[in-house]
Amino acid sequence: MLTIPPKRAVRFFNNTGPCFPWDHYMLPPEDRLVGAQLHRYIKDRLYWVLHAPRQTGKTTFLQNWMRQINSGDEAVACYVSVERCQGIPEAERSMPDLCRAIQDNASFFNILVPDVKTTAPNSMLTDVLANWSALIAPKPLVILFDEVDVLEGESLISFLRQLRGGFAGRDVGKFPVSVALVGMRDLKDYITKAKDGIAPNPGSPFNIKADSVMLSNFSQPDVENLFAQRTEETGQAINGDALEYVWEQSGGQPWIVNSLFMRAVMRVLQEGDYSTVTLEHIERAREQMILARETHLDTLAYRMEDPKIEKLMSTLITGDVDLELAKSEAFRICGDLGLVTMKKGVPSIANPIYKEVLARQMTFGVQAMIPEPEWQWEKPDGSLDMDALLREFQIFWRENSEMWEDKMSYTEAFPHLLLMAFLQRVLNGGGRIEREYAAGRGRMDLFIEYNTNKYIIEIKLIYEKQSSDTVKSKGLEQTAKYRDTKAPDCPAYLVIFDRRSQAKEKPWDEKIYWHEEAVPGGKVTVVGC
Repeated sequence: MLTIPPKRAVRFFNNTGPCFPWDHYMLPPEDRLVGAQLHRYIKDRLYWVLHAPRQTGKTTFLQNWMRQINSGDEAVACYVSVERCQGIPEAERSMPDLCRAIQDNASFFNILVPDVKTTAPNSMLTDVLANWSALIAPKPLVILFDEVDVLEGESLISFLRQLRGGFAGRDVGKFPVSVALVGMRDLKDYITKAKDGIAPNPGSPFNIKADSVMLSNFSQPDVENLFAQRTEETGQAINGDALEYVWEQSGGQPWIVNSLFMRAVMRVLQEGDYSTVTLEHIERAREQMILARETHLDTLAYRMEDPKIEKLMSTLITGDVDLELAKSEAFRICGDLGLVTMKKGVPSIANPIYKEVLARQMTFGVQAMIPEPEWQWEKPDGSLDMDALLREFQIFWRENSEMWEDKMSYTEAFPHLLLMAFLQRVLNGGGRIEREYAAGRGRMDLFIEYNTNKYIIEIKLIYEKQSSDTVKSKGLEQTAKYRDTKAPDCPAYLVIFDRRSQAKEKPWDEKIYWHEEAVPGGKVTVVGC
């Protein structure tokens, strides 16, 4: 079996690949399994499925559980990644690769390596697993297949049929007694995809799974306990408000939590500097992480090019009501990726970090086309001249919106995206924008910090059959409430875009306006576009 290395004197927060307890700060991943019966899977000879978004700890769990099993006498377990079969829908090409993956993983983990004795693709896997079980006897064989979601078409169907074919005869020395199939989506979704959208029926090639298990994000105590391991090893502490901010920004997503902690203690603070981690350190780590476009975040942003995802994101950004949204294929895909979730029954982006990354991705092209500001947008005291900025935006909107809108993918969300791009172009590197948006809210809220000063902007759209007075009245109420929760007494702005067909006929001097309204907690500047 694989030799376990000695534990490092000082471990580190890992955000690249699986975690190992001798190298990395980590919590027992099995504690986050939802719906699992680990104690039964070997004893009762069960096959089961584990699905969760990318970089939540699936591979870490599988390899950790493999080591636990192999340290005892109950069974022999082997982790097998089938990722090399990605993009190979033909069984005659994928099955040899899959069997080589079995041999390579067995060799890597110092487990007896089975022979491949047949070249027939539709029996090759069955044959290898039977040979392997015989080699492992008198112990039962347990296999943990990872990245099953890369299999497609006939490759997936053949893989599942061969497992199902050996299932009835599973026993010590004959066939693996327990198999886990692990990926981003539940297995029935892959079967549906492989069968050209036809949902699985009771005769589907994998109706033998005992459980469909999920892996949850960290809880708030998990986030605290993870950093406590570093405190125990190095004496480095972290402020309570910094921990709270990590939880708030990450929603417990394991990769984000580890990445924020890693950057705070090894990039913002230098390695070997064990000063107390503060809120400012975590805020700087957050901005570094977003600007670096790390693979995890970039992969999520790449999904925005799918037209189905575009429609979903437009609905979330504008806050429109869509009764079919939560049942849509786009929502299911984004849910599997961990991008979206249901918060208080409302479809929402999963956490503030993803909100920021996705918003920047959607506005990046537009932002690059906005000229560098030549007007004075900073006051002598270093604060942001938000009045000047938004008045310049009105001019920009008047001169460019009609031409640019025709070229944008996200037509419904175009006003939001253009304003965010304009703000980001000015603030880039010197300030921070926090975005609040979700389906059904009917608005987008922006909270801006610049040189310790804070500003509120709420974006509202007027649609067909809506009254401008009603939209403005509701917007003023919402802006006042949002300011009260974020930064009482800070400057607040309600930016209204009239999207009614009748508004297009109005002269620009009527569409562009600026006035102040008294509301509870102070005044709000209403900016018409």
